[in-house]
Amino acid sequence: MRRIVSVLMENEAGALSRLIGLFAQRGYNIETLTVAPTEDETLSRLTLTTLASDEQIEQITKQVNKLVEVVKLVDLSEGDHIERELMLIKVLAGGAHRAEVKRISDVFRGQIVDVTQNSYTIQLTGTTEKIDAFLKALPIDSVLEVVRSGVSGLSRGEKVLSG
Repeated sequence: MRRIVSVLMENEAGALSRLIGLFAQRGYNIETLTVAPTEDETLSRLTLTTLASDEQIEQITKQVNKLVEVVKLVDLSEGDHIERELMLIKVLAGGAHRAEVKRISDVFRGQIVDVTQNSYTIQLTGTTEKIDAFLKALPIDSVLEVVRSGVSGLSRGEKVLSG
């Protein structure tokens, strides 16, 4: 099962590498990873997605919570949450394909952020499923380059991840 794990941790050198090392040691693959400082400059929020069973996520949670730098961990997948991912994609958009790519971008509420004679660079935000669907909707062999941010997420309502 796909899991979204959010970790509040001290913003210090080596903390990220120790946390990621736990996943590598146990053979768990990290699908996406985002890290950035929070409103408190001494803390960072790390959000990752992984494929794990209930037993595996319980084991991961126990091990991660043992790290000194970890303030709090939550499995966002266990409750109502909001998740978003950002993608920038450069696509061939010349001739007859130009209008089709623009139409597909509009349908998915993408923004064209750069235009050249033969290409568009499109910015798209949404769930991983939405971004994957956009990629499938594009004409075959039109994708030149893709960069994705990884998932960021928050619990819905007043529930917060804080120290």
